[in-house]
Amino acid sequence: MNVGVLTVPFHDEPLEDTLEYLAGIGVDAVELGCGGHPGDAHLPRERHLHDPDARAALRDTLDEHGLSVSALATHNNPLHPDDDTADRADTELREAVELAAQLDVNTVTAFSGLPAGGPNDEVPNWITAPWPSEHADAHEYQWGVAEEYWADLAAFADSHGVDVAVEMHPNMLVYEPHGMLELRERTNDRIGANFDPSHLYWQGIDMPEAIRLLGDRDAIHHVHAKDTKVYESNARTKGVLDTTPYGDVEDRSWLFRSVGYGHGEAHWKDVVSTLRMVGYDGALSIEHEDALTSSREGLEKAVDVLQRAVFETSPGEAFWA
Repeated sequence: MNVGVLTVPFHDEPLEDTLEYLAGIGVDAVELGCGGHPGDAHLPRERHLHDPDARAALRDTLDEHGLSVSALATHNNPLHPDDDTADRADTELREAVELAAQLDVNTVTAFSGLPAGGPNDEVPNWITAPWPSEHADAHEYQWGVAEEYWADLAAFADSHGVDVAVEMHPNMLVYEPHGMLELRERTNDRIGANFDPSHLYWQGIDMPEAIRLLGDRDAIHHVHAKDTKVYESNARTKGVLDTTPYGDVEDRSWLFRSVGYGHGEAHWKDVVSTLRMVGYDGALSIEHEDALTSSREGLEKAVDVLQRAVFETSPGEAFWA
C-alpha cells in the first residue's frame, strides 16, 4: 500500500513541476485526470491515445521522479438523459480505458452516472426513498438503464484488461456499498469500487464495515484518501442532505476535510489495517477538496498522516501462534 495523489488541484501547473513537488513530499503514485470533471490538464487523452511518443515521454517523466500511476480518472455521467452529454461521457470513459491499457495502468476511476426517472424526462433524478411509489418505479427503470450500459462497458473494459473503479457518490445511481455490489453483480468483476470515504461518512456509514463488505467480495479496485467532518450544530437542524454551497463553510452540515481533520490518525490507521485485511495493496490516492486550507498544505498534512498509517512491509509468519 502506498500514498498517492489525484493531481487535479495542480491543473494550472505543468505536470513535471507537479510530479517534482509530489515526489519531494513523499508521494509514491499519482492519479491522472484525462476527462470529465477532473479535466485532462496533466494527461490530454486524445493526444496520448494517438501518440506513442507522448506516452513514452510520460513514462520517462514518471520514472525520473520515481512515481507510478494508480489510475486514470474521468468522472462524468454516461447515463445522462441528454444524448450528447451521455455520448461525450461514454467516449471519455471508453477512451480512458483504452489509454490505461496502452500505459499499462490497471484502473480507471469513474462515476456510475445517473439516469432520468423515466424515458421522457430531461434531467437526472437521484432517488433516495421508495415512496410515493412512482419513485420506486423510477428507481427500477434507472437500474434497467444502468445495467444495459454498464454490462457493455464492463465487457469493453475486460477486453482491455482494465478495471473500472466506481466512486460511490450522491446524485449518482451508486452512492453506497450495497448499490456498488448490485452494479458489480449485474455486470462483471471488472466493475468495482473506488472506495472514497468522504461521502460515506456523512451518510453515517461505518468505514471498516464498508471495507469488509466490499473487500470480502474483491470489489475494491482503488481507494481515495479523503476525509469529511459533520458539523453537528448545523446537522441537528438541517440534516446532512445539504444543498448549501461548499464555499459557505459556516452554514454547511458537513465539509470535505484533509485527512486527519475529519477523523483522527487512529481512525485512518484502522482504515489502512482493514484494507490490508481484505487484501488491498494499492494506492491511497489523496483527493484534496478542503475549503479550509490550501491544496499544498492540505496535501502535505494528509501525506504526513498517511505515511504513519501505511505499512511498508509484508506481514511475516505469526511466530507467536
